[in-house]
Amino acid sequence: MTTTLRPAEPLQQHPDGTRSRRYQVCVNSRPVGEISLGTSPSLGDSVARVLDLRIAEPDRRRGRATVAALAAEEVARGWGCRQIEATLPASADIALRLFRTLGYVPRNRGMEKHLGPVPPALPAGSGARPMTEAEYEAWYAYEIEHYTRDWIQRGVPEAVARAKALGDHEKLLPDGLASDGMLFSVLEHEGTRVGTLWLALQDTKAFVFDVETDTAHRGRGHGRTLMLLAERRTIEAGRPVLGLNVFAGNAPAERLYESLGYETTARTLFKPLL
Repeated sequence: MTTTLRPAEPLQQHPDGTRSRRYQVCVNSRPVGEISLGTSPSLGDSVARVLDLRIAEPDRRRGRATVAALAAEEVARGWGCRQIEATLPASADIALRLFRTLGYVPRNRGMEKHLGPVPPALPAGSGARPMTEAEYEAWYAYEIEHYTRDWIQRGVPEAVARAKALGDHEKLLPDGLASDGMLFSVLEHEGTRVGTLWLALQDTKAFVFDVETDTAHRGRGHGRTLMLLAERRTIEAGRPVLGLNVFAGNAPAERLYESLGYETTARTLFKPLL
């Protein structure tokens, strides 16, 4: 039996510059499922995305999804993409095994924690204050470089990584330190600055965009205090959930978040297209 992809619609060009297309998964011309492909809105045309992959129940566990995913890689190569990625819900164990078998590796995962009504106390000697304009300017320059390096280390070309870093920050912070819904805090311990926190207040939750202990003060528990500060700010703002993203391979951060009760909500995996 031959498994192929048959276009189910014309190639779609979207206002944000991405493109997408749905395909029927066929076995000897008989439709058995559907796969949807697109390009990344943040990484551009060089990165394809598996937006959806479904095989009808009677045809599951016969390798149809595996062949469909491999055929999708050929489509992505035809689009000129150099990587392909998939974002999976935390509960999608079967899909996770499938993509890992095909050579996809973890890029990052989303995590969340449902918070109680009482803000946590910070450890003795620790306190927070708003970030100053001068501190923000220095933080912003460092943050762009750091974020760019994070993406380069995960196989994204430098030009694409830098464009993403600049674009993401310009979109999120149009008014700099005064951008609506953005809270910037400096953590101090016994009067000495030890770290920074960037927290975004969204409609139904808050999101940690950046949390970092200053280099000279790492390994002393300030990362945990910064996360307690984030939870405190979130509860004070009336948001019941705090979310974050962590890059794969950042084991200390992953252990910290898990120890604080954060649960994985989604995983993004990627694969170079050679």
